[in-house]
Amino acid sequence: MIKVNLEGCNSFVSEAKYQEYVEKALNALDVLENESGAGNDFLGWKHLPSLNLANGLVDECEAIRDSWKAKGVDLVVVIGIGGSYLGAKCAIEALKHPFSSLLAGKKDAPEIVFAGQNLSEEYICELMDLVQERNAACVVISKSGTTTEPAVAFRIIKQYIENKYGKAE
Repeated sequence: MIKVNLEGCNSFVSEAKYQEYVEKALNALDVLENESGAGNDFLGWKHLPSLNLANGLVDECEAIRDSWKAKGVDLVVVIGIGGSYLGAKCAIEALKHPFSSLLAGKKDAPEIVFAGQNLSEEYICELMDLVQERNAACVVISKSGTTTEPAVAFRIIKQYIENKYGKAE
């Protein structure tokens, strides 16, 4: 349980106003939990952890990891924008050793780079310089699949991967 001490707010937020805010927050939480508000068809994310664990998503991800490891993938390009890009970046940064790329020794995980968060032709060109030197794989994160920046990056990476490894890969 989270407890918040708001005593320092007493001089500029009255008790009545505070209670009004609490009521609004509880009403908003109720709308979210009951999926009864506008945009409720976009709330599938609420059930993702439990549904994906039950549907074997972790096993599927581990199988892809093992396949990429067996193929010597040493670079993963994560394509996304907004929350898709930032969510992946946040999770990766939180879970990795902050100095892993600077430590000596054999790397047991591929380097991860990002694309699709901008339309910079220079960024894409320099990314492709790196991709061409490495054994690359790609992960695309997109809710709609129609956002311009990730769509452009995906098409460029996809074409390169198909030309290098073949369409089946």
